[in-house]
Amino acid sequence: MFYDSTMLLLIPALLLALFAQARVKSVYAKWAKVRTRAGIPASDAAERMLRENGNDAVGLAMVQGTLTDHYDPRSETLSLSEGVYNSASIAAVGIAALEAGHAMQKHDGYAPLALRSFAVPAVSIGSNLSVPVFILGLIMSWQPLVYAGIFLFSLTVVFSLVTLPVEFNASRRAVAMLSGSGIITTPEEEKGVRAVLNAASLTYVASAVGAILQLVRLILIARGGSSRRR
Repeated sequence: MFYDSTMLLLIPALLLALFAQARVKSVYAKWAKVRTRAGIPASDAAERMLRENGNDAVGLAMVQGTLTDHYDPRSETLSLSEGVYNSASIAAVGIAALEAGHAMQKHDGYAPLALRSFAVPAVSIGSNLSVPVFILGLIMSWQPLVYAGIFLFSLTVVFSLVTLPVEFNASRRAVAMLSGSGIITTPEEEKGVRAVLNAASLTYVASAVGAILQLVRLILIARGGSSRRR
């Protein structure tokens, strides 16, 4: 965006983000090589977990890419990446269970997921406009516009914070469903699944920390600009 001493605030967030990405890759690589004893492919595992929990509304699809797995609550589609869909590894079933956990959140009317889904359009607009509005306010030396940019960016922060309980809850559901459905059967398999899910959750923690520190940075810049004009 622009460079000044407040950029130092973002260094911890950057380091955490890099660590989280590296952690996801290393944990996934480790547990993608370990096959579950049950030997059930991730796609079949997802279908079983959803069916056994009374959710027949979700469709499954295979998508290209690596770790591009996601659940779309609007279309009720659970998409698994090519490396996950047909794999019976601990990593694959863990990822499938996480997305099935999101589907069950929708099925059960889990409030934080509904709030996150509702906020997506506003957050999308806010994230695209916040920085341009903020910079324009600084250029014009007009504080209302500066703080409008900060407000728009704060929507991203709120979204990041709401995402955390959604992900943590989906992870807890994933482990419970995998065990309850007999897809994982040993303490070692549960350990692997938890490692995969914890690594995934860390990426969302890093995103939230980054958003918070960026918001603090914008506020400091705004206050500094206001002080210089007095």
